[in-house]
Amino acid sequence: MGRAYQNRKLSMAKTAGAKTKVYSKYGKAIYVCAKNGGVDPDGNLALRGLIDRAKKDQVPTHVIDNALKKASGAGGEDFVEARYEGYGPGNCMVIIDCLTDNGNRTIKDVRQCFTKTNSKIGTSGSVSHMFDQQAVFAFQGEDDESVLETLMMADIDVTDVELEDGIITVYAPHTEFFKIKTEFANSMPEYDLEVEEISWIPQNYIDVEGEENLANFEKFIAMLDDCDDVQNVYHNAEVKA
Repeated sequence: MGRAYQNRKLSMAKTAGAKTKVYSKYGKAIYVCAKNGGVDPDGNLALRGLIDRAKKDQVPTHVIDNALKKASGAGGEDFVEARYEGYGPGNCMVIIDCLTDNGNRTIKDVRQCFTKTNSKIGTSGSVSHMFDQQAVFAFQGEDDESVLETLMMADIDVTDVELEDGIITVYAPHTEFFKIKTEFANSMPEYDLEVEEISWIPQNYIDVEGEENLANFEKFIAMLDDCDDVQNVYHNAEVKA
């Protein structure tokens, strides 16, 4: 699953829009996180993790600072979280997380992505029960056994540790995220974490096959990436290179 997870992340990055769109999505997410939990990263662990991911994705400092400054002021924009689920091309399962200040606009945009790619939007909970919310860490390395041993010695609940093509991927319950992040910083600083996030991991995968399904899948992901309100897309599709 580790290499497959990496490949999905890479394919998403390739179809992402302009950098300014990526910066905008991070700016919105940081604003909402700081508005809800406080602007101090030391007291808001979710915010700290989000800022760390933004920096890894080369989001400029001024974008982060502006979002924090905006969140510290009175009033401001009223964004809410929205999650949509359904079946994408080839009958793969999809979860779409959004931040929106206009729910009618967002559902219209997301529904159009499904409609134009021979897909079907579902109701809340229609596919999420087939995913597990997991903390995911991925990095270059070869000694997955020592990584597992270190985490277990720290009394951390680990779901799985996989090694594929020189990439070690750690999966754990999402509640263990900050314990694992701290353990890497303290006990395994030699590893440069390329992925550190809480993600929806599918319990099983489906091969998307056929020229029409493959073309629709690429179009589906591209259309979702172009939606300003879409923050993250999770799916169980396996697409052969």
